[in-house]
Amino acid sequence: MAIVAVAAAMASGCGDDTSSPSGGDATVTAVATTTQVADFLRQVGGERVDVRQLLQPNSDPHGYEPRPSDAAAVAEADVVMRSGGDLDGWLDGLLESAGTDAPQVELIQAVERIDGGTGQSAHAEEEDHAHDHGESADPHWWQDPRNAVAAVLAIRDALIAADPDGRAEYITNARAYNRTLHRLDRAVAACIGEIPPARRKLVTTHDALGYYADRYGIEVVGALIPSQSTAAQPSAGDVDELVDQIEHERVAAIFPESSIDPRLERAVSRETGAKVGEALWADTLGAKGSGGATYVESIRSNTAALVEGLTGGAKRCRP
Repeated sequence: MAIVAVAAAMASGCGDDTSSPSGGDATVTAVATTTQVADFLRQVGGERVDVRQLLQPNSDPHGYEPRPSDAAAVAEADVVMRSGGDLDGWLDGLLESAGTDAPQVELIQAVERIDGGTGQSAHAEEEDHAHDHGESADPHWWQDPRNAVAAVLAIRDALIAADPDGRAEYITNARAYNRTLHRLDRAVAACIGEIPPARRKLVTTHDALGYYADRYGIEVVGALIPSQSTAAQPSAGDVDELVDQIEHERVAAIFPESSIDPRLERAVSRETGAKVGEALWADTLGAKGSGGATYVESIRSNTAALVEGLTGGAKRCRP
């Protein structure tokens, strides 16, 4: 019960306002709901796209409350990019209040999805679910770099539709960035290969690393908040069950998330003897200068943290 009391006291952090227009050469104004989507947009759009990022670094998207300035940004947008699923469901109200007719791109519909917490594929081509915002799927699709590649292609096509004159630049930028993502994917796989298979057991704050685990052969033992949303709260029974699992599976480390107070992880660590690993970038990227300031850096940092934590410091590998 003491551990659950810690959970109830947790609060997510919030970064400074870092909206970053591309400058006077921009020909397209694009709104991005999340930090990851904004980063992908900047990589593909370059100087032609003025990116209006709604969620700021270290902000928890699950509990976000839109501001009047967000509605203004949506009203002025030529295109709106959302991550999809329940991660940014709050965008629906913004779209209604802004009264915009700008095209909307839901990136979760462009990627290979897994059902919420089950690890089963939910292919984007299932047309009968085309308008459900991917709500039945795990919304953390970007944790698999192959999905980032697919999202980049969807962003490229949307920008070409909005700005045909920029076609060549968008194609070139997307191709170059996707080469980086493919290299990242191979490097992460090599690093995870340094972890003995018996130690590839993951416990995180909430169910946010399912795609990463599925891609790289890691067993998800459980999460301190047994939900894909940080808005949920664990019960005493949930925590007791997870403590038993951690001890039974001999999990080496549990990993907090960068945007959430780690007191719950510390409490469970004291109960089980599992170490507290370095904080992971889960729902949000970090501020400039942090280890998760960009999508690529976030995946690199997460991988390095997992290798060191799950091997007890015996191995170190940064993609």
